[in-house]
Amino acid sequence: MEVVGRVCLKERGRDVLVLQRVTSSVMSPSDRPSPTSSGGGAREDDCDKRYVVVSGTPLKILEHLLSDLRLDDQRGAPESRESEMLLDDFLLTYLVFINVRCRGQEEGKDALFRKRKVLQLVSHWSRLYKDFLKEEEHVRSFMKTLYRCVLEDLYEFPTLEKDLKEFQKLLRRRHTVDDCPPNQKSKPAYQQLSLKENCLQLRSSQSETREVICCVHVSADSYLSVHTHPLLEAHELLRIVGLKMDRAEEEMVLAVVSHTGERRVLQPSDCVYSESLTPQGKLVACRRDLTEILPPFTDSAELSRRPVRLLGINTWDVAAALTHLDWSLFKSIHEQELVYYTLSRSPGNAHTAALSVLLQRCNEVQQWVMSEVLMCVSLNKRVQLLKKFIKIAAHCKAQRNLNSAFAIIMGLNTAAVSRLNQTWEKCPGKFKKLFSELELITDPSLNHKAYREAFKRMKPPKIPFMPLLLKDITFIHEGNKTFHDNLVNFEKLHMIADTVRMIRHCQSDQPGNEIIGGDSAEVRASVHHLHIIDNQQTLFELSHKLEPRA
Repeated sequence: MEVVGRVCLKERGRDVLVLQRVTSSVMSPSDRPSPTSSGGGAREDDCDKRYVVVSGTPLKILEHLLSDLRLDDQRGAPESRESEMLLDDFLLTYLVFINVRCRGQEEGKDALFRKRKVLQLVSHWSRLYKDFLKEEEHVRSFMKTLYRCVLEDLYEFPTLEKDLKEFQKLLRRRHTVDDCPPNQKSKPAYQQLSLKENCLQLRSSQSETREVICCVHVSADSYLSVHTHPLLEAHELLRIVGLKMDRAEEEMVLAVVSHTGERRVLQPSDCVYSESLTPQGKLVACRRDLTEILPPFTDSAELSRRPVRLLGINTWDVAAALTHLDWSLFKSIHEQELVYYTLSRSPGNAHTAALSVLLQRCNEVQQWVMSEVLMCVSLNKRVQLLKKFIKIAAHCKAQRNLNSAFAIIMGLNTAAVSRLNQTWEKCPGKFKKLFSELELITDPSLNHKAYREAFKRMKPPKIPFMPLLLKDITFIHEGNKTFHDNLVNFEKLHMIADTVRMIRHCQSDQPGNEIIGGDSAEVRASVHHLHIIDNQQTLFELSHKLEPRA
């Protein structure tokens, strides 16, 4: 049945697939309108009409995508690229709805084509997810089972051998099958390939390559945020704390505080992180008598002796160090993490690890800016700090790092900092003008129009403001039903996938020489080791001590 450009496929009197006639156009994520905006799109005159999925049962949606999928020798045409994008939509968002198993019924030539398309779909899925799901037991089981099925099908469909060789390369990259022994290279492919039942390895290098942000408390109301690796040992962390806080390492110990308040001292060679890559508890750097190394920050005598090291470092170098650190975190994020994070499936686990670290980093940069300004007792130095942060934010924007740029601007705009009238009044006019221009990208009016337009003009590589990207996905997820009359709302999945693909677009290139800055130990320490006051009451007390109410 077709009604106003829509085709409804029925089985037993019920709709199982709804297709919409559309104009065929493939746009990059950066060219698409935002999820909450309207308009846009290609002109109908420039595109061919075709049908895409609106809704359906998971089985029928997958059948349609497979029937529309072009094999390798048919790829390259615009309609093929659009079919691949729709398949991408399905693979990025299937966890929103899918809980069914599909089984084909074709025979002969149709069965051969379907089997080749299934292999291509799995290859696309594996390339898309890379090693994101490599640790999942059900994924290992599925890949090995599919491998057995392909081996069995070779007897009936010998022409599958070419596809099987490509699948073998894929499995080797995933460490699922053995390499072919040299003395068997002349044998047919289905005799060469041997399945190794238990050889799919966990990412043993994960603990070596994954980045973490370690929080070690140095007073009752502040902590040191350390960007590091999970194999960090206690003596390494104490050395960092000693350098940052001007304390002798041998005078300190590292303790883990339990929920009952009990303190357990770590030995110098003890690992800070457990095997699950989580801290063993609240970490505290303290004196050997287990008291804090710093008094509460409302003690102005301690603050008056605190050096303001940031004033002696070049602003471009600081911005470049921020951007390189953010990029190292951002490039580790998989698109699928945004879907998991939005759906709150297994929050806090490895499926959202990289995204969670970058979000933590964004929040901490904002808190760091507040802390640095409010810990500066001298009015003149505080004015210099304001100027410094405004220039760093401008440099971050120029380096296409809107995540840190946003965080710095928001840190300067918090109530505890923005109320410092004497400080802002002494800030030169050109800096206040520059700050007003930077504030425009944080303006939420018209669905963050200023930010979206500025970000669209930037070429990759670029780092988006991640909380806003997550807000877009949440808006789509909560504002659209997942099912319409028991059919999966594929239009919703397409909108989610289209937004998630922004990550791919932003990561499509590597930072070049234009973001090179001074790479001294002092510069790295200034952004890798952040001293943060995490108590709002303390921040406001410091603000009022610096500039009491009139």
